[in-house]
Amino acid sequence: MSRRMMVVGAHSADFVWRAAGAVACHTAAGGEAIVVALSYGERGESGKLWEQPGQTEENVKRIRHAEAEKAASAVGAQFEALDLGDYPLRPGPESVDRLAEMMRDFAPNVVLTHPKEDPFNPDHPAAHAAVAQARLLTSGAGVASGFRTAPPSEFLTFEPHQPELCGFTPTVYVDITPVYERKVEAMSAMEAQEYLREYYGQRADQRGNHARKVTGDSGIRRAEAFERLLPNVVTSL
Repeated sequence: MSRRMMVVGAHSADFVWRAAGAVACHTAAGGEAIVVALSYGERGESGKLWEQPGQTEENVKRIRHAEAEKAASAVGAQFEALDLGDYPLRPGPESVDRLAEMMRDFAPNVVLTHPKEDPFNPDHPAAHAAVAQARLLTSGAGVASGFRTAPPSEFLTFEPHQPELCGFTPTVYVDITPVYERKVEAMSAMEAQEYLREYYGQRADQRGNHARKVTGDSGIRRAEAFERLLPNVVTSL
């Protein structure tokens, strides 16, 4: 059975900047991937769209949905949106239950989301809390339970915009060199936030440099960084 990855972002474009390369690597190796956006970022992350005369919230959502679907397709993933609203994003118990049910259905081997801290974006910690709770409800603490569960997944956070202010310390680098053009395609799809493309292109170069230093592999040119929240279990070192 192929490995399954679930990426959950607060807004529809979050996965593109921070994990599109990892998703592309996963699907290129035969894995399945689903990207879940808790909101479209229609209020706080779509400024370019609001410059258009007569713009409406529903139209912004429609555009953002189409952009995210195109970006997800570029990296071989399925896109799902919960449309919970942004700034503030406040996932309630029903939303957490809905996310947990998606996890039970999909049974991901690995889950990626935001770090639990972000002093500049209130929606990112809210997303982390919802994903962490849903994941625990999904796995049933790894013991026999009186409700439907899925096997515990690996749990990692992707790199935030300003990692040094978010308590983020990389523990995993993913070499995205072979699939970088697919990430570029995904970033190009997010026209409402085109100003982020240069920044995250530079970040991929920087993390590629760091990954080369760790491995000594001069073939690594670009990478993405992640922090593992739970220990990984191996049979040998």
